[in-house]
Amino acid sequence: MYKKEFLDYLRVEKRYSQRTIVSYQTDLNQFSSYLESCFEITEINTVSHVMIRSWIVELIERVISTKTVNRKIATLNTYFKYLLRMEIVTSNPMLKITAPKMSKKLPVFVEEEAMINLLEELEFPDNFNGELDRLILELFYSTGIRLSELINIKAVDVSNYGSTIKVLGKRNKERIIPIGKSLLILINNYIREKIKLNLLQSEFLLQDEKGKKLYEKKVYRIVNKYLNMVTTLSKKSPHVLRHTFATHMLNNGADINAIKELLGHANLSATQIYTKNSVERLKNVHKQAHPRG
Repeated sequence: MYKKEFLDYLRVEKRYSQRTIVSYQTDLNQFSSYLESCFEITEINTVSHVMIRSWIVELIERVISTKTVNRKIATLNTYFKYLLRMEIVTSNPMLKITAPKMSKKLPVFVEEEAMINLLEELEFPDNFNGELDRLILELFYSTGIRLSELINIKAVDVSNYGSTIKVLGKRNKERIIPIGKSLLILINNYIREKIKLNLLQSEFLLQDEKGKKLYEKKVYRIVNKYLNMVTTLSKKSPHVLRHTFATHMLNNGADINAIKELLGHANLSATQIYTKNSVERLKNVHKQAHPRG
């Protein structure tokens, strides 16, 4: 099935992250298992679009979410394009496959008043962990970075002189994000706490009180803990703060192309989802304020 060669191609040439490669591998393993069990097929060049459609129907009948089904279809699209390019197959059966339509959900975000309450009114512990917690929340809200980007920020990535921070995004793409004076002050306050505990050996900016690099679950718990204090949203994750950053920027007049660059989106369509939040906000304002709303 040339799965190993394909995954090596993603790792070496496309420079996909290990997490993405594991997802591709899982999808392909499920697909090949289905072909073997239902059609007794082990050779990829005998796979037809009818067989692929059959697998998609089977996934849908198992009540797998449309988003997950579309991700698996995207995996097969990339896979068969690779096989065609390597002349392993002579035609691409995916050309006759149409992905099911997804009902787009609006990004969940925290209201501005709640964020002001969190970052300006709430008292954080006057110690190392308090400085760390506040810095994590401010970094997410002020920059819109992803969780994986936050934990991999290195000390040298912060420029006091240029008031910027460099992050390594998806597919190892670097981007420079401007940061405000208040965030720089928080970063320097946190570094002073690190000096007190002799925690400057690591190259990474963010560490716990034992000097270890932060891991995703710990950061998730910190964000969840503090958002619980200011919002009743059911979802309280670092990604909600990313949505909050983008929505608040747009609501306050930021250019959508600038937001795209700050978020590190490859396509503008990924950023345009936030415009719907702004339209919904205007609708609510009109409904509440206009006599005939």
